[in-house]
Amino acid sequence: MSQEKILIVDDEQDIVEFISYNLVKEGYSVFTANNGKDALKIADENQPDLIVLDVMMPGMDGVETCVELRNNSKLTDTIITFLSARGEDYSQIAGLEAGADDYITKPIKPRLLVSRVKALLRRRSLAGAAEISMTGIAVDREKYIVYKEGEELKLPRKEFELLSLLLSKPGKVFERNEILERVWGSEVIVGDRTIDVHIRKLREKLGGQYLKTIKGVGYKYEES
Repeated sequence: MSQEKILIVDDEQDIVEFISYNLVKEGYSVFTANNGKDALKIADENQPDLIVLDVMMPGMDGVETCVELRNNSKLTDTIITFLSARGEDYSQIAGLEAGADDYITKPIKPRLLVSRVKALLRRRSLAGAAEISMTGIAVDREKYIVYKEGEELKLPRKEFELLSLLLSKPGKVFERNEILERVWGSEVIVGDRTIDVHIRKLREKLGGQYLKTIKGVGYKYEES
């Protein structure tokens, strides 16, 4: 099996070296960049499996870089996680809305960093049926494509996985803890607002009639 490729983007060289060292030790193929423009070029050329992206960078910041990465069709299957010392709720939401799959707050210990990376990469492969279809909505889980009334929709990875989970059992209420474990993985720590942000983005793209909130419990997929 070929090495999984990881791109690290941070304007602080000591952070880049710290992360690179620990991931290379685990057998990953690591690329690095110190700014957003270089990251876009390296990502386009190498199509990494995972990008660890700092939020606060001069020039093109992490959020803007993430948006550009998500517009590159070569990187549809690439996981993006933000890495930043900023732990405010609004910063996490901005990152998720830009298309990121996760958010890691630094400083982070080496063992936890490696654990988070492994968990993110494990979530890269979806199990189950190749296609789930409902009236008006079709999800091709092998090609990571969603169709609404025949029109192809471009979804970030975590939005796709969340929709696939809810669609797998229409009408079933998935509790928040189950969603977090099955979509983000039990080893990945995310904020309380993560699911809410992804549901809101899905409603904007699919229409609000499909995804129902069960207050205090979780969410379900339901035909209107």
